[in-house]
Amino acid sequence: MSDSLRELCLRGVAFNPAAPSDVLIRLMDRAAGEVGPLMCEGRDLPDAVVDAALRHPAGKIRGALALNRYVDPARLAPLATDPSGIVRYRLAVGPRPRPRWVRPLPDGILVTLLTAQDGGEDGVLTEHEITQELSASRQIPLSFHRSMAGHEHSELRVRATWRWQSLTPAQREALLDDPDPAVREAAQGSRWELDPEAVEAKLPSIGSHSKSFVLGTCALSATLVEECFAEDKAYPLAWNRHTPADAVARLARHPEAKVREMVAARPDLDPDLVAELREDPDEGVRARARLQPFPRTWAEYWAIDAVIGHGPDCTCPITEPADEPSPDWFAACAASEEPVLRQVAASWPRLPAELVETLARDEDEEVRIQLACRHRLAPPDLLLDVFVTRPAHRPHLLTLSAFPRTGLTHLIGHPDPEVRALAAGDPGLSEPPWDDPDESVCRAAAANPSLAPETLEALLADPRTAEGAAANPSLPVPRMHALLDHCLNSAATRTSSS
Repeated sequence: MSDSLRELCLRGVAFNPAAPSDVLIRLMDRAAGEVGPLMCEGRDLPDAVVDAALRHPAGKIRGALALNRYVDPARLAPLATDPSGIVRYRLAVGPRPRPRWVRPLPDGILVTLLTAQDGGEDGVLTEHEITQELSASRQIPLSFHRSMAGHEHSELRVRATWRWQSLTPAQREALLDDPDPAVREAAQGSRWELDPEAVEAKLPSIGSHSKSFVLGTCALSATLVEECFAEDKAYPLAWNRHTPADAVARLARHPEAKVREMVAARPDLDPDLVAELREDPDEGVRARARLQPFPRTWAEYWAIDAVIGHGPDCTCPITEPADEPSPDWFAACAASEEPVLRQVAASWPRLPAELVETLARDEDEEVRIQLACRHRLAPPDLLLDVFVTRPAHRPHLLTLSAFPRTGLTHLIGHPDPEVRALAAGDPGLSEPPWDDPDESVCRAAAANPSLAPETLEALLADPRTAEGAAANPSLPVPRMHALLDHCLNSAATRTSSS
């Protein structure tokens, strides 16, 4: 067996859904090379295999497990205190490429990582570098952020002050009066965000890349507002909830359409301005103004903004909002004549089943796409339709438990090889096309569970089908072990003789 064929067979067995734990554990052997880490990172694993990976002496194996998106995050808790900082770092980073919807890490893991006093015994990383990656990973749920203000660990109360405006007034007062001087100092250092004069004084010292964020989120003095208009920096004011009413009126008549567009959906917009913007010469502005009076709160404003204008192929991260509109509001959006509002309703993952059923048949394609990508009750036929028509969403759709794996035989002649590869794995297919011109289709056909073991033997000898055949759940377990005996023993022999 050639080296390339050996690698293909090992990879196939590693991702065989029917491979038992003892087979998978053998693939963590050094002789399996990179296949072990690929397996530990890239597939769902039985508990026994997770346990073996957690105890494995090789940091590459433990580090790969830390990146696994399929294993229950609670099972990864020992990695938060792993001797290797690289392993901890990978747990903090999360799966790569990042899924559109990242599962949060349990609170215990978050506390361990965020309060660590060192970066691991290998000395490659600092604890600060690890927590920086964790903060950017989207693995910290909002519930944890909200709980930090009252957490027993003072380090976490300090971190709570970094999100000053998301705290309640009572939480802010408690942090300003915290028994720990470091927490009090951090709270004093954050309270400027809601003090217009303090914002005005601090802005010149803030880096240029952060000034737009400050102008769009913090309380602004009248002097600073005037400076923004004078220096053509008014755009962030359009979505700042602290912008004074007189400045909002000026923004509604701003010469730049993008400014008027952002103002047009503000929840605090005067009715006279709404009427004026509905007659705006720019269609984008008129479209936003038509959405009134649906954005009555800032949570509703941002729910609309998260959807509008992104297009049918948008693959932006699906994140939990800081504040969420009420279920009744989403239900009203679902019944709206405005497609954008129905898209907003379809983007809410807790939309009731009867509304999901209605929106799954919506005439607007973007409504159906939002529903397919964001709601667990989206029907399988809708998921398949979006998969076929919108390639940008395929990686995400394939991770959904409701995505259909049968009833696909009508797609076997599709011109797109990705679609044919999906159909080639349907066990209802009478003759899987392992001779397709595209190798990915051949591989999928060879993994079709309808194939008999004797057919798989021939496919194992062909580089175009070997990986798929080794991944076929119909491959007998004794044959899996025999393949590993041959591949691993020959690799070990080759390593010892070199």
